[in-house]
Amino acid sequence: MSVLSWRTNMVGEDLIVSLDPELNNYVFQQEERLFQIWYPDSFMRIIGADSIITTLGPSHKHIRNLVLRLFGPENLRRSMLQEVQKTAQASLLSWLDRPSIEVKETISSGRKNVMKMLKELLDERKRAPGHQGSSIDFIDVLMEELNEEKPTMSENAALDLVFLLLFASFETTASAITAVLTFLTHNPEVLQELTEEHNYIQKRRVDPNSEVTWEEYKSMKFTSHVIYEALRLANIAPVMFRKATEDIHMKGFTIPKGSKIMICPSTVHLNPVVYTDPNIFNPWRWKDTVEPTGGASKDFMAFGGGLRLCVGADFAKLQMAIFLHCLVTKYRWKAIKGGTMVLSPGLQFPEGFHIQLFPKA
Repeated sequence: MSVLSWRTNMVGEDLIVSLDPELNNYVFQQEERLFQIWYPDSFMRIIGADSIITTLGPSHKHIRNLVLRLFGPENLRRSMLQEVQKTAQASLLSWLDRPSIEVKETISSGRKNVMKMLKELLDERKRAPGHQGSSIDFIDVLMEELNEEKPTMSENAALDLVFLLLFASFETTASAITAVLTFLTHNPEVLQELTEEHNYIQKRRVDPNSEVTWEEYKSMKFTSHVIYEALRLANIAPVMFRKATEDIHMKGFTIPKGSKIMICPSTVHLNPVVYTDPNIFNPWRWKDTVEPTGGASKDFMAFGGGLRLCVGADFAKLQMAIFLHCLVTKYRWKAIKGGTMVLSPGLQFPEGFHIQLFPKA
């Protein structure tokens, strides 16, 4: 392979490790043509051999379309925006008057007992199929699917899908928000510009306490820069795996059919050719850069890419932006301890990140 790729068996499998932006992008663009998703046996033992995330072809496309009914832009605009804001406001309010909050654990704590709750909710919807809510939720979508004459998934598979979506939402978003708060704590000039952006949005309203509108969310340009820069450095998804389904010829080398490939986004994100001073947290670098269409490009892979671009990418960005809006317009915080970030290989906070929250005067 090239100098940016080599072979190893670090996960108990013969792997090609790719640090090459062109190869990484090519793998994603040729998804389900020349490459397909693959995971090491150690990972499959955790998620289950029949996990729905390993589906291919039409089944994968169908499931992705189901998920997009909840996480697609239209439903985010119509209903999820308000729900996200209510959740952020309630979470932050609960942090007041507490001497210390461990940010990541507190944000992600909603995952506990989630499978039991989901099973109960599915059973409830089965008994009352005429659920009438103010907006569509994913349980509605799954119930429609399960009630089809020939459903594409079983009830267990549906629960598995919801759990995976929630786990990804809780864990990755919690890690990302913790990273953002850590960066903001150590970069007061970034926090100042971020706060000014959100104060300006709030001051333009007739009622400063009214809910964030979709137009306001889309106007949060510097917030978006902060989010992309934090994701670039945080390495939330440290590796991604694929398998070649045909012999691949590229740059004078051959990747034999059946080869397993490990893609490492962090090396792309720290490429000094693309990102000047790549280890420095600098949201302003995005002002002169077109943000990745759909959240991914050959130089930015925090959400993956190709057919398997994270289906919750837009939702994750929405959660982060609204959380930041609710935080900087009403609160300030003080770091208590922790905040050291370690990539091993994914983002870790060995000592956590403990803060104390205060209302703004």
